[in-house]
Amino acid sequence: MSKTTSYPKDKINILFLENISDKAVEYFKQQGYANVRKLNGALSEDELIKELKNVHLLGIRSKTQITKKVLLAAPKLQAIGCFCIGVNQVDLETATQLGVAVFNAPYSNTRSVAELIIGLSIMLIRRIPDKNKAAHEGIWLKEANGSFELRGKTLGIIGYGNIGYQVSVLAENMGMKVIFYDVLKRLPLGNAAAANSLKEVLQLSDIVTLHLPENESTKNLINKQTLKYFKKGSLLINYARGTVVNLDDLAEALQSNKIAGAAVDVFPEEPEKSGDAFSTPIQNLSNVILTPHIGGSTEEAQVNIGEDVSNKLFNYLEKGISFGSHSLPELNLPPIDGAHRILHIHKNVPGILSKINSSLSKNQINILGQYLKTNDQIGYVVVDVDKKISTQALAVLKHIRNTIKVRILY
Repeated sequence: MSKTTSYPKDKINILFLENISDKAVEYFKQQGYANVRKLNGALSEDELIKELKNVHLLGIRSKTQITKKVLLAAPKLQAIGCFCIGVNQVDLETATQLGVAVFNAPYSNTRSVAELIIGLSIMLIRRIPDKNKAAHEGIWLKEANGSFELRGKTLGIIGYGNIGYQVSVLAENMGMKVIFYDVLKRLPLGNAAAANSLKEVLQLSDIVTLHLPENESTKNLINKQTLKYFKKGSLLINYARGTVVNLDDLAEALQSNKIAGAAVDVFPEEPEKSGDAFSTPIQNLSNVILTPHIGGSTEEAQVNIGEDVSNKLFNYLEKGISFGSHSLPELNLPPIDGAHRILHIHKNVPGILSKINSSLSKNQINILGQYLKTNDQIGYVVVDVDKKISTQALAVLKHIRNTIKVRILY
């Protein structure tokens, strides 16, 4: 289908931050978008306000904070691509109110994280961090005391989502017993068994691995009280979110040998960029592995994320497809020939669709196709109209009360 987008491609400005995969840059350049900028680091709020005035598409990772103030200062912004699993770095409520689509890649690095969880489990249960440290210091620490196999041990998974599923399967392949707890009812894979409570998982597990989102219910979930439920000599792995574990309480449990070891990749406060100074209460403790938020950072994962999020941004920009968005209602649209497509984002109040249709009818504008999806705050209508009157239709739709954004797609 031959079509012309509402903005010439040389007028679309795309900005990628935080050293996003070159695959994303290549993707848009191959599609004919020349104005693609890539910056290695994150930007502060003031820097973002300055940079985003004429940006249509923005790509970020986990460090860049898209606040309400930033969004209000970006009038041309159509969509944000979070090239990572989460979207908690974006003010989703404001993005929704302004009709800015927000996408992410919830599945693209799950394998990378899952593999690392199994690797960390082996390293901790064999006390490799201690033996590695001793060897570097010239001490030959050849002993079997406190060193075990994974086979036959129980892995407790807190949060049985996309990553938890894969960890479960890999762990069973290593001969482990798997139990899990999730606030949502989840179908177990393989021989994994659902526990009735968090306490039950902690009491039965030799290794506990966390795969939880960041919210009020998960903040400091692992603390002085819940650490009492852990089996003596068990291990803890947190490659989820930094706020889930109280690190002072964990340090105390490690020092008292209640917990025999830990691996932590995420922290309540993290440095802005690579090379910055970093400190945590669990530094320099026995059998502890610390990594700088690289759980999903493999070359394969970055390529997958780059392709996934770029495809979502492109489909929204050129086709109006909002599938996978965390802010707009999800619409997956078939293309239509012989028409111009108009996207209309509005507040979700009664009677909007009726007003759209009556306004177009009053101006003798024929609707060739129409799609509507709503969420609690906004509605998303896609209208296909005759090419000859698309400019007139755009003007009519702009003046409908409670309209947030309107644009001709093609």
